[in-house]
Amino acid sequence: MDFKFLEIKIEDAVAVVTINRQEALNAINGVVIGELHAFFTKNWMTRDFRCVVLTGAGKAFVAGADVKELSQADVPGAARIAEIGQYLMHTIEHFPVPVIAAINGFALGGGCELAMACDFRLASAKARLGQPEINLGIIPGYGGTQRLARLVGRGMAKKMIFTGDLLTADEALKVGLVDEVHPPEELMEKALAMAKNIASKSGPSIVAAKEAMYRGLDVDLSNGCAIEKNLFANLYGGPDATEGLKAFLEKRKPEFKHGN
Repeated sequence: MDFKFLEIKIEDAVAVVTINRQEALNAINGVVIGELHAFFTKNWMTRDFRCVVLTGAGKAFVAGADVKELSQADVPGAARIAEIGQYLMHTIEHFPVPVIAAINGFALGGGCELAMACDFRLASAKARLGQPEINLGIIPGYGGTQRLARLVGRGMAKKMIFTGDLLTADEALKVGLVDEVHPPEELMEKALAMAKNIASKSGPSIVAAKEAMYRGLDVDLSNGCAIEKNLFANLYGGPDATEGLKAFLEKRKPEFKHGN
């Protein structure tokens, strides 16, 4: 599939997805959202990778949504923009394999929301993150009011959204918005190392673990444990559980088939 603003590279079971719209600091417009959605939906079941690294080209991860596009919307159009953006974030959040955001620069507005939809957020020491929509007379529309509070707590989320102030990478790490901070020249190396480590594990086990956590966190503990029980038991029907347990007993490295 050919994309206008996405660059895709797959190696060692890791897909690196780079948003390249540098003239607009990788601001996401309808085309970018459509291409990201096409990538993730196309690879939902037929993927030939076991982890994704999502990053931006040049100086920004994603500097926000395309303000020119936003300025042309009316009330129904704005609702549609939010609906499409939220659907993309939901798709990424629930994508079967882990998605790592390598935040190489500005992650503002829709860019911060995109990063929050990923499983992990690794940031360059030069990165800046925030939800500055309030300065435009609007609010986050791609799930930012919801995911930010769940990540950093209600008080910090309110402060960021009400003031529009940006966080440095170290500040974002301190409040839990990002998981790691690295020197700019080391960011992709660290993100790829994490991705390759994850990709080396049993594919079905990673998928089941991610599903158990996302489904379980939306229900009470008892029902969450029931979801975990079923996913745990189902893995015993596949070759990786047999191989992993056998390899441990034989004191050797497992050779996973990554099949169900």
